[in-house]
Amino acid sequence: MTSFDDLRDYMAMPRLTGLRLSPDGSWLAAAVQMLAPDGKKFSSSIWRIATGPAAGDQAAVRLTRSAEGESSPEFLPDGGLLFLSRRPAAAPPGSGAADDKEKPALWLLPPGGGEARRIIAAPGGVTGLATAAGPMLVAFASPVLPGVTEASQDAQRRQARADAGVTAILHESSQVRYWDHDLGPDQLRLLLAEVGAGEAAAQPEPRDLTPDPGRALDERHFELTPDGRFAVTGWAVWDDAGNKRDDLVVIDCATGERRTLLSAPGVDFGDPHVSPDGRSVLCTRETHDSYERPADVTLVVTPLDGSTGAVDLLAGLDRWPATAAWAADGRYVYFAADDGGRCPVFRVQVGSGAITRITTDDAAYSHLSPAPDGRFLYALRAAVDSPPVAVRIDVAVPGAEPRRLAGPAQPPELPGQLTEIEAAADDGAVIRGWLALPSGASAAAPAPLLLWVHGGPLSSWNSWSWRWNPWLMVARGYAVLLPDPALSTGYGRDFIARGHGDWGGRPYTDVLAITDAAVARPDIDESRTAMMGGSFGGYMANWIAGHTSRFRAIVSHASLWALDQMFGTTDGPAEWRRHFGSPQTQPERYAANSPHLHAGKIVTPMLVIHGDKDYRVPIGEALRLWTDLAAARGGRAGAKFLYFPDENHWVLTPGNAVIWYQTVLAFLAQHVLGEPWCRPELL
Repeated sequence: MTSFDDLRDYMAMPRLTGLRLSPDGSWLAAAVQMLAPDGKKFSSSIWRIATGPAAGDQAAVRLTRSAEGESSPEFLPDGGLLFLSRRPAAAPPGSGAADDKEKPALWLLPPGGGEARRIIAAPGGVTGLATAAGPMLVAFASPVLPGVTEASQDAQRRQARADAGVTAILHESSQVRYWDHDLGPDQLRLLLAEVGAGEAAAQPEPRDLTPDPGRALDERHFELTPDGRFAVTGWAVWDDAGNKRDDLVVIDCATGERRTLLSAPGVDFGDPHVSPDGRSVLCTRETHDSYERPADVTLVVTPLDGSTGAVDLLAGLDRWPATAAWAADGRYVYFAADDGGRCPVFRVQVGSGAITRITTDDAAYSHLSPAPDGRFLYALRAAVDSPPVAVRIDVAVPGAEPRRLAGPAQPPELPGQLTEIEAAADDGAVIRGWLALPSGASAAAPAPLLLWVHGGPLSSWNSWSWRWNPWLMVARGYAVLLPDPALSTGYGRDFIARGHGDWGGRPYTDVLAITDAAVARPDIDESRTAMMGGSFGGYMANWIAGHTSRFRAIVSHASLWALDQMFGTTDGPAEWRRHFGSPQTQPERYAANSPHLHAGKIVTPMLVIHGDKDYRVPIGEALRLWTDLAAARGGRAGAKFLYFPDENHWVLTPGNAVIWYQTVLAFLAQHVLGEPWCRPELL
């Protein structure tokens, strides 16, 4: 028995989700997500992970433990730890009650330990943090209603809306929703505050750096320069047709004056990181995709003063950087990038552009944190067969085995093993993927196969996923195939271009080619196969259902069904329009790639799953799919619809996630294993 045999045991496993290195490099603040005592939600807390010579022998220590949870750790120069929490503040003397706030507030844990205290509470809450290396300053993002100039006015306006029963939102730019939430009526603003030391320090009065931003700061990353004089942030710019680009701007923290640092038509600049000397800015540059070609992503460096243009650091690398960080001396930039089913760490020399691969294992790295002395790089290491753990990487020895640091829990025992698999496409491209095999699978006892196509589609099966976890299927005897077909990242831009605008073409034939290679193995039972996928994987599930009957069952989660409908109702329609064109003036790709046009050919039993709060792939896709299945077949024989009224694109609450897996496993067991249908008890 493993933790994957019981869904409740699986949900209870601690999940390491983030890292921040202290200014002196002596410890890491780690965000750890765990199941709440009532089992109804996940709650995050902050843990201390040692980094010294004996780090592997020192147990991780939990620093925070409120019922509301804590997240987003960020250090001040003196070693004080900032974090966000909805926990109530201590009640004023004699009040008899705590000041219970619903919105996340900013808290400070003193450098010497002791009790945390709340230092900033905004009416709309706090959603992001950045600190300076020198002065005790913190920049934070907070939603503020339009037209207000101070926190008290914002609070009064919110109360007036509540008292009047007003929930309406007036939009003046194209995007009105994002993933699972409405945008507005408040707008994110960037504020700056000085943080006092000591228990008696007065709560700082934040200074508004962006009094009228519109929707410019939604989902944008920002940083302060080391001296705290400037803030650097992404800045969304909309045109009248609803097209958006992301500029990079610099804001003077003393005057609020804003100037554009990087801007270009059809290009997004984002995720800025200021160099240790404060003179340069590192950021991503992503060209928009178009009808003819896919996007491209690289890292660029530009002077903070704007004296010269941006320099491409990765001009010779045909890979997309995913996360980046400056070395302490500013001579190098570390970054991770998808590469052949892995996401290794690379180092690029800023002056010469010379690139060195630092890690060579079958892992994916994130949250890169270079040490102040330049000797080590700290990061989260994950893999398809390993959940994220904190590691220390010796950057002087590329390819050396990273050292795992003590975390909140030991890595779990798996119910099987992982192997790599390849196939040749008809155009000569090599299609590769991972195959998770159950223990005991052999020629004498071949395992049924579950093909699981990833979302994105610009993505790769190269890391651990708590939400889409193949090992829960492996524990029940399935072999799980995780392929990277055309449109996957980590194989170069030409590999992406193979499927650009041709979703039902190359990605489909690639998936079938690698499935053929998998079922040719003696330890796989070709007669018992199923397919599943979510988001783009759900699109592929629907496409496969209308084009082949080779699978016994298909699970379609958060799937695209009628492309012309979906692209007009999703939260970012302009991005889809660039890729597929307008359905009114360029209907060709919609006609060639929309699964709903093949509904009449579907004979495979389908499980349709969707959350009503999914704004990326709106619920209308599932409702129409469910209706079309009945209309095309004269009934929904073998089909089921699992609907979550209050879940989003992923289905995140523990109870609903358990129901998701129970229903999927019961559906597969019925059609693949030949077992009687067993309806989950709570359904």
